[in-house]
Amino acid sequence: MTKVTKPEENGGGLMKALTSPMQRRNFFRYAGATAAATTLVLTTSCDDDDDVDPPVGAVNLGSGDIGILNYAYALEQLEAAFYTEVVARSGSVLSANEMQVMMDLKAHEIAHREFFKTALGSNAIPALEVDFSSINFNDKSSVLQTAKTFENLGVAAYNGAGKLLTDSGVGLDYLLLAGKIVSVEARHAAAIDDLIAGNGRYGEEFIDDDGLDRALMPADVLAAAAPFIETVIDFSNLPQ
Repeated sequence: MTKVTKPEENGGGLMKALTSPMQRRNFFRYAGATAAATTLVLTTSCDDDDDVDPPVGAVNLGSGDIGILNYAYALEQLEAAFYTEVVARSGSVLSANEMQVMMDLKAHEIAHREFFKTALGSNAIPALEVDFSSINFNDKSSVLQTAKTFENLGVAAYNGAGKLLTDSGVGLDYLLLAGKIVSVEARHAAAIDDLIAGNGRYGEEFIDDDGLDRALMPADVLAAAAPFIETVIDFSNLPQ
């Protein structure tokens, strides 16, 4: 697999996706460039020259509320897998306080993952294969910067996906629960920012001029997360 640079080194990666909106055409160019190194499938509705058929065996997230819940489930799988690796492999480079934070975040993300798995039941996608080869778990900066980008990506993902859930019935119930989860993700992001930069930091670069946290649509989020996911993902049926 082609080596992918660390998030802090890649100006076109997660941080760029979070801090600047992607134009539709630019998104397909960006994601297409990473497709050789990852296996994200770009199958959103688009012009004929942009169409890409999902390969056989791709994991389809589904449609409607089920698709959005599977989308959240996929992201929580990624985060839970990352913190599991951090706790297992980064003890030599993190202080006791830093490791305690990582253990807390691991527990939270596993709880989120299991919540969506249970809620989806037989509709849940299978466990995803992840690729953390670009992360140096023996380097504190690599670990903390990756944690920062994952957490802020999670916040932007929930902010963007909330409006795609139906506004009645089960969808409304999950919208309320998603609001509770995104607030936890934001607390995570602030905690990581504090570990990186010291007291007084809270991720202000991710807040817009209206005092609102950034929101990203699923296509942008999955493109940004693609370097860390090996499983082929088909999100063509998600609400737009």
